[in-house]
Amino acid sequence: MTIEIDPNSGFCFGVTNAIDMAEDILKHQERLYCLGDIVHNNVEVSRLEAHGLKSINHEEFSDLKDTTVLIRAHGEPPSTYETARKNNIRLIDATCPVVLRLQDRINNIYHKIRNEGGQIVIYGKHGHAEVNGLMGQTNDSAIVVVDSDELDKIDYSKPIHLFSQTTRKYSGYEHIKDQIIKRLQTENQPSDNLIIYNTICPRVSGREPGLADFARNHEVIIFVSGEKSSNGKMLFKICKTHNELSYFVSKPDEIKPEWFNNVKSVGISGATSTPMWLMQDVAAAIKNL
Repeated sequence: MTIEIDPNSGFCFGVTNAIDMAEDILKHQERLYCLGDIVHNNVEVSRLEAHGLKSINHEEFSDLKDTTVLIRAHGEPPSTYETARKNNIRLIDATCPVVLRLQDRINNIYHKIRNEGGQIVIYGKHGHAEVNGLMGQTNDSAIVVVDSDELDKIDYSKPIHLFSQTTRKYSGYEHIKDQIIKRLQTENQPSDNLIIYNTICPRVSGREPGLADFARNHEVIIFVSGEKSSNGKMLFKICKTHNELSYFVSKPDEIKPEWFNNVKSVGISGATSTPMWLMQDVAAAIKNL
């Protein structure tokens, strides 16, 4: 049996940077707070917790004073920075540069259109940390849609500024765009009411065709991801679409021997929140079978 790890899988720059920053700080102090899980992978979170990283929620954050807190790659709304100023909290800001640029773009557009009746629409997952940060740039006035069933929230007689969460599937964003265009035509509204912004991370959008090829080129695919990872769920669907024998695991002990009966080629891939060392552990576990 041959086992290949997808060379394009594993941590994106934003996650790598956040973890590097956390590890550097923990070399000099025993405890560091992180607002939310630093990455949507429980195995990696547990590893970092053993080194002194403690995940906290926003309620716990509000109760802290005179300490240091890491902002993870997903970013935070302006209210988080205001709380830090009030409570004398030193922020280590590891917001991904791609997310930071998106926050700035949405904030700029919001201030331009807020008195003109325009709408900011974000294609993203409700309650996701990145989406919460983006909503904060609009004083929580943006409209979040996760699929075309939610497009009734939009007023098609007013300008629509369409953005996407950086980790959404590009084909899903295209579908939302096409549905909005159809609604504009149905309601006899001008097509230029829709302004589209290309805000999906290139690392994420670029993985779709390569991952599809990777899935087709192996008999069995083992996709390694944390269960909380939206990116992981999206990428796993791509694997499953192109290879029915695709299996989702979050750690090596979830692997089942019967998946590999008479199999000669196994591919291992993962989310942008999956550490390479974990995929290597999964490969080792399959070899041990």
